[in-house]
Amino acid sequence: QVQLVESGGGLVQAGGSLRLSCAASGRTFSSYAMGWFRQAPGKEREFVAAISRLGASTSYADSVKGRFTISRDNAKNTVYLQMNSLKPEDTAVYYCARARTPAYYSDSDIYLGKTYDYWGQGTQVTVSS
Repeated sequence: QVQLVESGGGLVQAGGSLRLSCAASGRTFSSYAMGWFRQAPGKEREFVAAISRLGASTSYADSVKGRFTISRDNAKNTVYLQMNSLKPEDTAVYYCARARTPAYYSDSDIYLGKTYDYWGQGTQVTVSS
């Protein structure tokens, strides 16, 4: 059983920054792509960013491109989301997720929730205007 635990959320003013972390249990972290999703109140969950198992490939939602950076440290079993120039519309619960299939990464579906099988409990990010 894989456990994903997010941290680093909080309240920040517009224009500020936060760094989210997601710590994974298990010995196979480096075998899987990882993703970040978010869900705002009353809205559907949406893709934010993804990173391939060794970090060579990344993908971003258009809404965060140029402001957010996803990275990972396989020695620490952790994936990060650096969020800069935050906007009120970034307010949401942020979730990390592990891809369903080892070594899999495809731009065609890395942004889809069904590509992932393990999810964290989420961390709240609130951006005030």
